Amino acid sequence: MAQDVKGKTIDASIKKSRKVFGDLLGIGTSFDVGRRTLSVLEHDVDLYFVNGLTDSEYTIEIIKKLVEINDFESEKRKLAEIIKNRLMNHQVEEFKTYDDAINQLLAGLVVVTIDGEPFALVVDVRNYPGRGPEEPDTEKVVRGARDGFTENIIENAGLTRRRVRDERLRMEIMRVGERSKTDVSVAYLKDIADPGLVEVIKKEINKINVDGMAMSDKSLEEFLVSQSINPFPLVRYTERPDVASAHLFEGHVLIYVDTSPSVMITPTTFFHHVQHAEESRQVPSVGTFIRWVRFFGVILSIFLLPLWVLFATQPEYLPPELSFIGLKEEGNLPIIVQVLLADVGLEFMRIAAIHTPTALSTAMGLIAAVLIGEIAITVGLFSPEIILYVAISAIGTYSTPSHELGVANKLARIMLVIAVSIWGATGFMVGVTLYLLHLVRTISMNTPYFWPLIPFNGRALWHVFIRMTVPHQRFRPSIVHPQSATRMPKGENTK
Repeated sequence: MAQDVKGKTIDASIKKSRKVFGDLLGIGTSFDVGRRTLSVLEHDVDLYFVNGLTDSEYTIEIIKKLVEINDFESEKRKLAEIIKNRLMNHQVEEFKTYDDAINQLLAGLVVVTIDGEPFALVVDVRNYPGRGPEEPDTEKVVRGARDGFTENIIENAGLTRRRVRDERLRMEIMRVGERSKTDVSVAYLKDIADPGLVEVIKKEINKINVDGMAMSDKSLEEFLVSQSINPFPLVRYTERPDVASAHLFEGHVLIYVDTSPSVMITPTTFFHHVQHAEESRQVPSVGTFIRWVRFFGVILSIFLLPLWVLFATQPEYLPPELSFIGLKEEGNLPIIVQVLLADVGLEFMRIAAIHTPTALSTAMGLIAAVLIGEIAITVGLFSPEIILYVAISAIGTYSTPSHELGVANKLARIMLVIAVSIWGATGFMVGVTLYLLHLVRTISMNTPYFWPLIPFNGRALWHVFIRMTVPHQRFRPSIVHPQSATRMPKGENTK
């Protein structure tokens, strides 16, 4: 907002306010910002709007009601009160400064100014362009809800409210970015969430001083947490309303950012990033099995390839029963070069698949899998065993629910492979130790990243590895410091 109108009161003269609005908004220059002037009881009334962000039908209906005032009313001295009563909307607010009114206008609301009145009436007729709430591609389930968050913060709030019908749910909104004025909402359950955490998050958001938030939630995350060169995700993202609601009940604080279909969950630990909604949609025994398989895949994605390189280069560490592990055909390149080329090449194909049009992606995948892999083995560039173990590691990476954690673990895997190739078994042990120490030392919003393993919490760790029935999930995670530790009201049956 231009500095010359910061906090400046709207002029009672509509001609003066018309000039201020026109200069600031570029009316007549920008095709999507418009003004409609009406004559109501011999007074000028201006409506300001942004095409594409407002509901045109609703705006036209408001104009009709204002014009009809000339036919049914005659009291000119009460014009402002009459107009306010005729603005047929559930949300009509009064703003007295230019910057407040323009901020609302650019968010998609209609601003109404009246000649002789030093304020503007703001009517909420937003209708943001966007898609419907479809199931997220990255968090699909076999059974369960098929709706997902969209790029519309109002719609996302509604999807959450539908599942959390609690009058204590708070969704505080603020704006970030001097130019982008991005809507950011902090959501929490007032009687459960840690008030200290809520205040810290709101304080950090209010301190943000930046032109714009082009990358929306990711830009906000980089202001909230000190990421530096740490590749591990310090907040969790979800596009599923049911997952977001479950975390609200646990005592987490959620952050919604307009134009982003992902909701930020805080605080989070390493083990939050390996959870998936599918586990809670199955019976406990099946859910536990799925969880263990997923954990096994995560472990394989980190340690399988470095271990195989160690055994292939130093077979003396292998017991006789595992003597089949190793290279049958060495190929024309050193093992470490083959492994790194194959691993990085797989990432190269993943990136290519993302940027390939959908109609061609299947064909490209077949070409990459059949032709490139087969020909690379035939000409001696790669050994078959290397392709096998790299592929298994990649499957483990893709089985990690959090894409951010999967990529971070891939970087850790590459570092371990390089350490093994240089220092052998010593490099592997030192690399694994440094990996675990890094996780233990990481703090996310004053929350230990490796909890409940370190610091140890036996009951919470049991719940990490075993999918418990809902009646037995009586206590909220202590790591979020909930005001109410128990999930069950007094007298609730716990079967």
